[in-house]
Amino acid sequence: MEVFMSGIHTLMNPNILLVIPLGLILGIVVGAIPGLTSDLGIILCIPLTYGMDPTVAIVLLLAIYVGGTYGGSITAILINTPGTSANAATLFDGYPMTKNGESFKALSMALYASTIGGLVSAFVLLFAAPQIAKITLLFGPAEYLSLAIFGLSVIAGVSNDNIFKGLIGACIGIFVSTIGMDKISGTMRFTYGNLQLRRGIDLIIALIGLFAISEILMKSKYDPRTDRKTVDSSSIIKKEITPAEYKRCRRPIAIGTLVGVIIGATPGTGGGLAGFISYNQTKQTSTHPETFGKGEIEGVAASESANNGACGATMIPMLTLGVPGDGSTAILMGAFMIHGMVPGPMLFVKQGNILYAIMLGLIIVNICLWFIGKVLIRFYANITKIPFELLACTILTLCTAGAYSTNNSIYDVYYIFVFGILAYLMRRMDFQLVPVLLGIVLGPLAETNFRRALILSDGSYSIFLTRPISLAFLIVSVASIVIFTIRGIRVKAKIRENDGSVPVSASDSGHME
Repeated sequence: MEVFMSGIHTLMNPNILLVIPLGLILGIVVGAIPGLTSDLGIILCIPLTYGMDPTVAIVLLLAIYVGGTYGGSITAILINTPGTSANAATLFDGYPMTKNGESFKALSMALYASTIGGLVSAFVLLFAAPQIAKITLLFGPAEYLSLAIFGLSVIAGVSNDNIFKGLIGACIGIFVSTIGMDKISGTMRFTYGNLQLRRGIDLIIALIGLFAISEILMKSKYDPRTDRKTVDSSSIIKKEITPAEYKRCRRPIAIGTLVGVIIGATPGTGGGLAGFISYNQTKQTSTHPETFGKGEIEGVAASESANNGACGATMIPMLTLGVPGDGSTAILMGAFMIHGMVPGPMLFVKQGNILYAIMLGLIIVNICLWFIGKVLIRFYANITKIPFELLACTILTLCTAGAYSTNNSIYDVYYIFVFGILAYLMRRMDFQLVPVLLGIVLGPLAETNFRRALILSDGSYSIFLTRPISLAFLIVSVASIVIFTIRGIRVKAKIRENDGSVPVSASDSGHME
C-alpha cells in the first residue's frame, strides 16, 4: 500500500495532464491514417521524451498506444480501410453502417466500447500485475534464461505463420545485440576495429530504422491520385445511439472486453486477434446473426471493446516477466529500457512507485480517451485529407533528428538507414520485423543469464532442468511453438481451401506489418 500511495504521489506531476491529451490526439491521428500505426507514433516520440521525467514519458507513449488502437477504427468505419490491423474486424459492420448513413453512430459506439474495454483492461493490469510480480521474485539466472526463451517463443505467434523466417529474424536481432563490448568479459565483438561500434547499437536506433524508415521506403510507390481515400465532412450525419442500442451492446462489449483481456495477456497474440475472436463469438451467440456484416452496431461494439481491452492486458507479461505480448508492447518495452526501467520481476521492487504511477496513468488515459474522442469526432473526416507526402517528409525529418539526438553522433543517422534498408528488404521477402526486435531486446537477457547459470552450476546444463520454474518455462515455450506452428499449418490449409484468398485469420497479431 505504501508503494501504491507513492505511485499516486508520483502521478501528481502536472505535466502528465498536459501529455495525455497530446498523446491521445497524436495516437488517434496516426492510428487513423492507413499505413501509419501507433507503433510508428511511439517510435517517433521516444527521442522527444529523453529530457522528460520517466513517468511523464511513458504515460505519453501509452496515450499514443491507446489513442492509436482506437484511431484505427475511424478509417475502418469511414473508408473501409482499417488504420491498424487491430481494427480489421471493425470494418465488417462499421463501413456498412456508414453506407447506411450511420457513420456518426458507428464512430460513437467505437469510442464508447474502446473506452470501456480499455478501462477494464487497465484495472486488470493494476491489480493482477503486482501479484504475478511477487512470484517472479523467486527467479535466478536459470529462470531468467528460460523466461527469455519463452519470450523468444512468441516469435512463433508473430511470424506470419512462417516460423522459419521468424527464427532467422530473431537470429539477426540477437546478432545485433552482441555488437560492441561484452558485458561479462569486456572484450569487443563484431566491431571490426570500428570504435564507433564499441558501445553497440542503441535500441532506439534499431527501432527507428526497422519500423519508421522501412515504412517510408515501403510507401515509395505511393500515388496520391489512386491511393488516397478522403471523406467529405458533410457525409458524417449526426445520428445519436438510442438507449435501446446501448442496451443491446452491453453483452457484446462484455464479451469483447473479456476476450481482449484474456488474449492480450497471452504472449504472441494481440488486439487484432482479440477483435476477430470477439466479433465471431458475438455473432455466433447472437439471436440475429444474419444482421452481422450488414451494419450491425453490436459488431462494432464487440471488435472495438476487444482490441482496446487487449491494450492494458498485453502489458501484464511485459511488466511482470519482461516478455512483450506483441509488437506494440515490444516497442514499449524498449521505451521502458531507454528510460532506465528494465521490465521484469525486479521492476516492482526497484521502481515500484514509478510503475504504479504508470499503471494508474493508463486508467486516466482511458478516461480521457472518452472526452477527447467526443470533442474530435466531428473532425475525423479531415484526418483522411492529410497528404501522405507531407507526413513522409515530416516523419523522415523526425527520424533523422531523433537518431542524431540519441548520442549526438552522425553515425547513428547512418545506422538508421542501414537498418531501414535491411528491414525494407526483409519486408519485401515477407519477413516480419517483430522477431528481429525480440532478438535485440531479449538476446542480452538470454546470453547473460545463460553464462551466469553455467558459472553457478560449474558448467552443468542440468541447472535449467532441475529447477522447477525454469523447467516449467521451457515446457511452456515448447508447447507455445507447437501450438502456433499447428495453427499456422491450419491457416495455410484454409487459404488453399479458399483458393488463395486470405481468410479471417487468427494470425493477425496486431503489429505493424
